[in-house]
Amino acid sequence: MLQMDPTSAVARTEHLVLYSRLGPRYRPAALDRALWQDRTLFEYRAFILPVSDLGIHRATMRAYPPPSNFARHDWVRRFLRENAAFRRHILGRLREEGPLRTRDIENRTKLEWRTGGWNDGDGSVSMMLEMLWARGEVMIVGREGQQRLWDLAERRLPDVAPIPAAALARQVVKRQLAAAGIARASMIGYLFDGLKPAGCDRALAALVREGSAVPVTIEGVRGEWVADAAALEQPFRGRTVSLSPFDRLIHDRVRTQALFGFEYRLEIYVPRAKRRWGYFVLPVLRGDRLVGRFDPRFDKETRVLHVASVHAEEDARTGDAEAVRRSIDELARWLGAEDVRVGNTPARWRPALRG
Repeated sequence: MLQMDPTSAVARTEHLVLYSRLGPRYRPAALDRALWQDRTLFEYRAFILPVSDLGIHRATMRAYPPPSNFARHDWVRRFLRENAAFRRHILGRLREEGPLRTRDIENRTKLEWRTGGWNDGDGSVSMMLEMLWARGEVMIVGREGQQRLWDLAERRLPDVAPIPAAALARQVVKRQLAAAGIARASMIGYLFDGLKPAGCDRALAALVREGSAVPVTIEGVRGEWVADAAALEQPFRGRTVSLSPFDRLIHDRVRTQALFGFEYRLEIYVPRAKRRWGYFVLPVLRGDRLVGRFDPRFDKETRVLHVASVHAEEDARTGDAEAVRRSIDELARWLGAEDVRVGNTPARWRPALRG
């Protein structure tokens, strides 16, 4: 899965992740083409997913809202129940007129959305669309500027048969382990809303018996870990690149601390005076080490990439400074920046970073 986020101090995070993973030849138009023209990918609840995995996610869609004691899910059930007529109205409008923008749909809710949040009242239409999206009944099929275009999911997504429980558990475990490379056994198998298909633990045990998954220990790290056998067999050739805060390599901050000894926190919502690292800090991966981080902002009008600060890890090496500088310059070229301006830097890195 590829997480989405509207924060664009540098670029939207989904594009930053793909830039890091695919290299500087990646262009955002390729993602748009896969989403809206080729339809090999689709958006679902702030993530981009492959259509080939639709069968896996249908299980989550059918279960929404999930059985839980979470007060929000109780409210969702009530909202859907008392606004059943409004739900039918939206689906009917989309069937006859879709795609439609959110603002094209009038509010006919019997029960307004009120949970004490920012979108109470006026957000009722948006919240109904979000719920129908979570249930797999509607989906985003494009955008007009920042406006999302909605249509019936059945028009855009293939009709896939339910996957039997045992096969579903095996697919989820195998795909997640392959994506992570290495993971705590207790964290494998979870989908949206914390749902875990029945049989995931048995599926993992079966993969271990078959040799596809390998129990491993990590020096100095507690817990039961398991690795993808195919990943263990691959030769490693590292590179240096900056990472989006939402990259799946580091999104689990506890895992990042355990595996890399790298403490990381996204400080967008931290008051400026209390920030330790910066607003939208990008960690720098060099080979198999996270060696530093920098706080960038790209000014699209002046085409300048501003780097407010650069921070080195305690165990960073002298040569890491040049690598960090190269990662900043590579990011600037990908963004189309015409100039790079670097602010505060570690004293031992200053010659390389200011060069």
